[in-house]
This record gives sequence, structure tokens and C-alpha cells, in this order.
Amino acid sequence: MKLGKLGVWYFTETMAATAAAETAERIESLGYSALWIPETVGRHPLAHAAWLLANTKTLNIATGIANIYNREPGVTVAAQHTLAEQSGDRFLLGMGVSHAPLVEGVRGLTYGKPVATMRKYLEGMNNSIYVGPKAEEAPKRVIAALGPRMLELARDMCTGAHPYFSSPDHTVMAREILGPEAWLCVEQKVIFETDAAKARDLARENAKTYIGLPNYRNNWLRMGLTEADFENGGSDKFVDTTYAWGTQQQIQKRLDEHFQAGASHVCVQPVNPNGIPGDLHWHALEELAS
Repeated sequence: MKLGKLGVWYFTETMAATAAAETAERIESLGYSALWIPETVGRHPLAHAAWLLANTKTLNIATGIANIYNREPGVTVAAQHTLAEQSGDRFLLGMGVSHAPLVEGVRGLTYGKPVATMRKYLEGMNNSIYVGPKAEEAPKRVIAALGPRMLELARDMCTGAHPYFSSPDHTVMAREILGPEAWLCVEQKVIFETDAAKARDLARENAKTYIGLPNYRNNWLRMGLTEADFENGGSDKFVDTTYAWGTQQQIQKRLDEHFQAGASHVCVQPVNPNGIPGDLHWHALEELAS
């Protein structure tokens, strides 16, 4: 797999299939190396990845992330090998333990201790039998990792880590734990808006679905934020720590900070300053690709 430095993270599951394919093709034409797609309560991410891979030529498709509670390890192994072989090794499997409110509240499952659960799942994958056709190289896998112990697991049992909703300071810590060789694929939300009040309001609206989730909150506390920073939708410090907003130069500076801190790949998630849900802000992607 040739995973370049810059990718895009986006909810294509809100789009019709044809629109999602056209979006992936356009992202590919801009020169981005990967499109990261999530798993929540929408499309099956592995089935959707197959569609996007079939409609692109060079773009890598990555799951960010596939929820391990939604399928047993052997099924994931089979899907990983199938997609890698069918696409010429353009599929990157990103997995995670998700969050207790989603696993227990939405799925009705029992949420286990994150690191132990992920370790057991990876061991299950390693022990699974797959006899179908395979890609020339073993397919890669990364896990959603924020805390030190999960990052160590990413280092020891995976190709690397996919931290979400973090900061360059977190990237420094992650690289120190992962060592020099592991992939460090960082997500960064960006807002092309120079008005500070408007940019922060957009960020707070975007953060509403995340700010109550314990795994993110614990990591933000680890990064030096406080409980007070999570009140009223998030303080200015919370927004400025986790979002990149402003001009193209200001946003590029944040991306560069991630690379300088040790990121091997940064996937940008544009927040549309026009406030249109599900409307990808193409201006942001065009500016950052130039």
C-alpha cells in the first residue's frame, strides 16, 4: 500500500451511492492519497469501501473506524483480505472499540475494558483461517488509539494507530510510544473561516456529538484540558486545541505541526463554514491540496 501524507476523513454514508462514488473520484483527482470513512449507525463500512474502491483507481479507502463489536474477528479478516486483493492493496483496515454509549446504548452489547478487548480481538484475527485469494503483500491494519496503553498495542500488534480528535501535542506523545516505524495516521478537523467567533461556533456545533463521549474526554484531559473546557459546548481553548481554523496558511501550519510532531499521514475533515450538514466543503480540500 502506498499511503501518502495527506488524506480526507468524511461521512460519505450520508450520500447516495452514486454521489459517494463521485466524491471519492473527485478526492482522488485532487491528489489525496486516502479517503477515511466511519462506522456509526449508517452504511456497512466494509461493503461501502468495496463500492468506493470499485469506483476509483489509485485512492486508498480506509475505515476510520470499523467497530469491532459489530463483527467477529474471522469475518473482519475475510473482509480485509477480500478488499485488499480486489483493489490491488488499496484498502486500509482501521478498527476501534468505539464508545460505551454506542456499544451498549445503541447496540445493546456489553462494553468491555478497551485495551483488553482490543487485544483479544487482534489475537482472534491473528488466529483466524482465511484460504481465499490474497493481495501480494499482507494487508495493513491500524487501530483507533488515544491513550498510552492502546498506542502500545497499536505498536505491538498493528501497522500503526489512527488517533481521532486530538492535537499536535498528542501526536508527539503518540510518536514517542509508537517508535519510528509505525504508521501514525492523525485526523484533523479544519474550518476555513477567519472570523474567530463564527469559526468557534461552527466547531462547537460540530463537536456536540463527541464532547460527551468518555474516551475523547479522557484524552482531552490527558492533553491538558479541564472539565471546565467541556462546558457550554466547549471553551475557546478546547476549540483552538482540537480544530484548525482560519486562512489556508493558518490551517496548513497546524497540519505541518502534526507532521513535525511525527505524524506519517494526516486526514483532514473539513467543517463547512456555510453550515450545511452533509455538504463537503470542496474549497477547503482544493486549497489544502494545492
